[in-house]
Formats: sequence, C-alpha cells, structure tokens
Amino acid sequence: MRHLLAVAAAIAVIGGGTVVAQSQMELNAQAGSALQKSDAQLNAVYNKLRARISDAGKQKLLLAQQSWLRFRDLECEFETMGTVGGSIHSMIVAICLTRLTDQRIKDLEVQLNCKEGDLSCGGQ
Repeated sequence: MRHLLAVAAAIAVIGGGTVVAQSQMELNAQAGSALQKSDAQLNAVYNKLRARISDAGKQKLLLAQQSWLRFRDLECEFETMGTVGGSIHSMIVAICLTRLTDQRIKDLEVQLNCKEGDLSCGGQ
C-alpha cells in the first residue's frame, strides 16, 4: 500500500505540467530532470552562501555539505529498498533525492538570508 501511495504521489508531482508522461521511461526521465533542476539550484545557493562567509565558515560548510550528501544518498537508499529491481526504482530514488535536495536548499537559504546578529547564522 505504501508503495502505491508513493507512486501516486510521484505521478502527481511529476505530472504537475500540462504534459503527463505515459511510459515508465518517460516518468523516469521527468524525475531525473526534476532532480537535475534541484541539484543546479542547490549548487547556486551553496556557492552564493560560500561567497559570503569566512574562511573558517567555508571549511565548516564544506564538511557539513559532504556529510549531508552522504546522509541524503543513504537515506534514499533506505527509503527505496522496496522498489529495488523494478522499473520504477530510478524514479522513486530521483523523487527521494529531489525532496531532500529541495529541503537542503531551504535550509541553506535560511543561512543565506540571516540578519546580522542572529545567533543561529553560521559561517561568520
């Protein structure tokens, strides 16, 4: 049941535009494209934040980002175990990676938009 809900949610997310994919191959490609878009946005926000922080902050951000990437990949491996070997697997992995990447973008944007004096701001 959980997998059916995941598939339905995936199709709803991917089918947000006017063209709805008909084959699994098209669905996989659309999920891959969404992941590439999120990854490009993540890189842009990361680089913008990196340009604004101290050298010590840059090193901490790099370590945090490397750890986060490892977490994201392992989390999606765990979450998608039920689809391993199926034609839907790459789509479900891409959706998971996109979801976590989009959340990381939001987290980095919070740091990017910190107000001076905010003690939760890193990289100073």
